[in-house]
Amino acid sequence: MQHADRSAMLGTMSMRSLVPKVSIPIMVSMLVQALYNVVDSIFVSRFDPNALTAVSLAFPFQMLMIALSTGMGTGINSLISRHLGEKRPEEARIASWNGFLIEGCASLFFMLAGLFLAGPLMRLVVSDQLANAQSILSMGISYLTIVTVGSFGLFMAIYFERLLQATGNTVASMVTQMVGAVTNIVLDPIMIFGLLGCPSMGVAGAAVATVIGQWVSAVVGFILNQFRNPELRMSLQEFRVSSSALRGIIAVGFPSSVMQAIGSVMNVGMNAILSGFEQSNAALNVLAVYFKLQSFVFMPVFGLSTGIIAIIAYNFGARQKTRIYECIRVALTWAIVIMLIGMLIFMVFPGQLMSVFESDSEAVLTAQMTQIGVVAMRIICSSFLLAAIGIILSTVFQAVGRGTYSMIMSLCRQMLVLLPVAWLIARLTNNVYAVWWCFPISEAVSLVICLLFYRKCNREMLSRL
Repeated sequence: MQHADRSAMLGTMSMRSLVPKVSIPIMVSMLVQALYNVVDSIFVSRFDPNALTAVSLAFPFQMLMIALSTGMGTGINSLISRHLGEKRPEEARIASWNGFLIEGCASLFFMLAGLFLAGPLMRLVVSDQLANAQSILSMGISYLTIVTVGSFGLFMAIYFERLLQATGNTVASMVTQMVGAVTNIVLDPIMIFGLLGCPSMGVAGAAVATVIGQWVSAVVGFILNQFRNPELRMSLQEFRVSSSALRGIIAVGFPSSVMQAIGSVMNVGMNAILSGFEQSNAALNVLAVYFKLQSFVFMPVFGLSTGIIAIIAYNFGARQKTRIYECIRVALTWAIVIMLIGMLIFMVFPGQLMSVFESDSEAVLTAQMTQIGVVAMRIICSSFLLAAIGIILSTVFQAVGRGTYSMIMSLCRQMLVLLPVAWLIARLTNNVYAVWWCFPISEAVSLVICLLFYRKCNREMLSRL
């Protein structure tokens, strides 16, 4: 297939072949990213269990960066793919330049925030009730400052990945993510523990390794886009600010960013609720470990959803209703199978999963983590199948420009239902083991909302193509 015609396969290839062809490379790269997240936490916990707590408390603020970069990336991907489906390649390239402008400005914001606000932000989330609070605060400030000040690499890495994905060039997109993640995994133990002549940097070493990996990913992404993605090759002659392109990106990107940023708010809220229990340090670490482990299940589904954005958006632009419905059916089948496998693993092997994060230096804390974690894993994984359906249908909204629907659904899932239910259960039971039921309850409520929105979207948009 000629590179210039690569995006045409989004409108012609059989969906049973196209969905895995486009999505599997993204799923693989996200699995590698999930592996990095887990390995990073394992190294940090081996260095000092309190360091894991520090990174866990800093992570919601780091998630805000990831949310904005990937959210706007979704807007870029959706708009470019729709323009390509409409056979408007020049508008697609203009949209790509305006996406670059948005991602660059967002990065500058976080760089300034990291320089001046890392300390105050960490003081908001480090409770005096925590054991070793001052040490945790110091490590958290160090980690957050480094990852925010060096965030330009993250935003550019996401930007170039989405340009490659928008044309269906997901193998190249996979390469950009994998080289960054592998770089990070290799550098983590070297910088954290001081191997190969490098000084032992602890938590700061984990942050520096993260930033270097992101910059490597960005550089590789730029090179691949210039030489392997001619439909969107960057040329200064084509740069111009377009208000319609900016609006088109933000219309999908802002709700998508809010959806993911809500996860940060949810994380902070759950941390606050769990901090009120006697076993607060252990419960906080369990929450952090759960999010690391569940990424092995959710990341492939998110990779699947990222892949089908380009497929659905392209066929929406080309007014191919039948292909959109077929894509949704194939994607739902894949997502349900992935989540079912993940649910069985979490249900049967929770103790083994928690044991990966055990530390000999804090035997009591480790024992509490395992005890709480086994119960938490089994309760939360009961909602995985519901989440599979919600994620895929939410992606449909983003692909056709109705990102607000996805945002409302995510608000209910992670804030308006989950946090009040968690708080209520904590108040009524004073039992840390019962709090985890907030996850399946919120997934069930959000799926009902999602199905109502899909019915509306189908009636008003898809069925009329």
